[in-house]
Amino acid sequence: DEIGRGTATYDGLSIAMSCLEYLHNKIGCRTIFATHYHELTTLSEKLNEISLYHMRVKEWKNSIIFLHEVQKGSADKSYGIHVARLAGLPKEVVNRAEKILTDIENKDLDNYFSDAQLKLFESKDVKKSMDSDFIIALSDIDLDNISPKEALDKLYSLKRRLDE
Repeated sequence: DEIGRGTATYDGLSIAMSCLEYLHNKIGCRTIFATHYHELTTLSEKLNEISLYHMRVKEWKNSIIFLHEVQKGSADKSYGIHVARLAGLPKEVVNRAEKILTDIENKDLDNYFSDAQLKLFESKDVKKSMDSDFIIALSDIDLDNISPKEALDKLYSLKRRLDE
């Protein structure tokens, strides 16, 4: 799949998801959408015309065998590191990739990644500050002593601040 190629992880996933939703909801065409974004498989629960299929693989002696068979449903795991081994990457590189993957799956990200992915958008501090401002603004509203017109005006004011 080339959708999202050359993007940050979340950018690519967002673009792929948006494309898939558009094809399903707006165009309604038949599509083969092959992807490495496993997160997209959850869309089949929301988009009724999506059918999931994957290519069968058999694990054998710490390797994989491609069975060249299509099977209904999503793949139960990724075989990227196995494919890297088959592609001839040095054993040291593959072993290190396995260690990193295990840590990532266990949510032990601190040794590998900073907040660089988030910095593509906005810093956590800016978001926290913005969240705090809205919480304060909302908590200042006396819901028992505000007219419907005042409530609507306040809502429009908060929405304008959010859009800025």
